[in-house]
Amino acid sequence: MALPLTDADLLAVAAILLGLGLSGAAIRALLRRHRARQAGVLVAVDPMNGSRPPLRSERYRLVGRPDELRRLPDGTLVPVEIKSRGTPPGGPPRSHRIQVYAYALLVEETTGRAPPFGVLRYSDGGEFRLPWNETARRELLGIRYEVSRPYQGAARPSPGRCRRCRYRDACEVRAA
Repeated sequence: MALPLTDADLLAVAAILLGLGLSGAAIRALLRRHRARQAGVLVAVDPMNGSRPPLRSERYRLVGRPDELRRLPDGTLVPVEIKSRGTPPGGPPRSHRIQVYAYALLVEETTGRAPPFGVLRYSDGGEFRLPWNETARRELLGIRYEVSRPYQGAARPSPGRCRRCRYRDACEVRAA
């Protein structure tokens, strides 16, 4: 037979649940801070107002400003890209990886020292260290080459993409 709960019992349960919730939030914050320290000491943050100059590579004709730059104990800078969405279930999409690789290349070109990795961080705490190595460089430069080629007008319309496209009314190849 269940005993009825009193107001004091309900208050105690609420206090325990609140305590557990606060403890969980504190642990998540500590883990985030620990991961951030592993990525190095924060040396620059993108203020979103353009007051910090972007990184430039005349050689590759790239310009960009990572969300954060962190300095490792050996002095090497590491780019950090922060996404406002949750961690994708299948890992970071190619476009996110390419963005981090571009920042790694810009850090290398600007400082003369290649970062060992770039960091991709999602709003729910998911984080990926993407190694900056020859494979990553080839992938980035392959994409850069593709987008530098003249456009041949080979659009591939699809009803889903065309329906959401802001150029739909002006496009000659849109899906019906």
